[in-house]
Amino acid sequence: MSIISTANLCHRFADGTQGLQNVSLSFEEGEFTVIAGANGSGKTTLLRHLNGLLFPESGSVTVCGKSVKKDPLAARRQVGMVFQDADSQIVGETVYDDAAFGPENLSLGRQQIDRRVQRALAAVDLSGFENKQPHHLSGGEKRRLAIAGVLAMAPRVLLMDEPFSNLDFPATSLVLDQILELHKSGHTIIITTHDLEKVVAHAQRLVVMANGRVVEDGRPAEVMAGIARYGIRPPCSVQLGKGILPWVN
Repeated sequence: MSIISTANLCHRFADGTQGLQNVSLSFEEGEFTVIAGANGSGKTTLLRHLNGLLFPESGSVTVCGKSVKKDPLAARRQVGMVFQDADSQIVGETVYDDAAFGPENLSLGRQQIDRRVQRALAAVDLSGFENKQPHHLSGGEKRRLAIAGVLAMAPRVLLMDEPFSNLDFPATSLVLDQILELHKSGHTIIITTHDLEKVVAHAQRLVVMANGRVVEDGRPAEVMAGIARYGIRPPCSVQLGKGILPWVN
């Protein structure tokens, strides 16, 4: 069952630049999708249309069968987005306050807010951090807090824009582990990246974008060949001539 669909999606920025050109995609509930592309390929622009942060020049986006343009608030309850710059998403004076910000804006009761916050922080391994100030957190901890803030809204879909950007290896491993656990728990995951190395081995689907268009879409093993022509560095296993990793068999 498709939880998100786009049809002939086109977007033009204020300066006249064409950001998206006739993008038609459907995302199935529970699917783990990676959207890859070089900088400027349109992947972040696409992600921002999926929960109504941007609206198209033409075409449509639906979430659970409902138009995002007609009811963006309903879409945002179903589809949460974690931005590339975690600092831009953190607004609370403490870790608890930040994770509680979304549920508070849903006008939930205090007990329900507290349950959601505690579950969200536990899901990203930040239990015990409630009273810490976010600016004292490491880069990886800030990224996980941003994920917790989205989880506290109880969305069915998680959009993540370059979730490993500027993270060292230990932080990347922790964030990846949390993402995989969220997928295992039933969330639909859509991640954008220009670096396939860290995440593609876990994806069920790989969408490749270039110049605002979808140029490849399928199982990672089928899409990987020739991906360098779109300005995307293939994983080391492909470059070394070892073929695609064993997870695709």
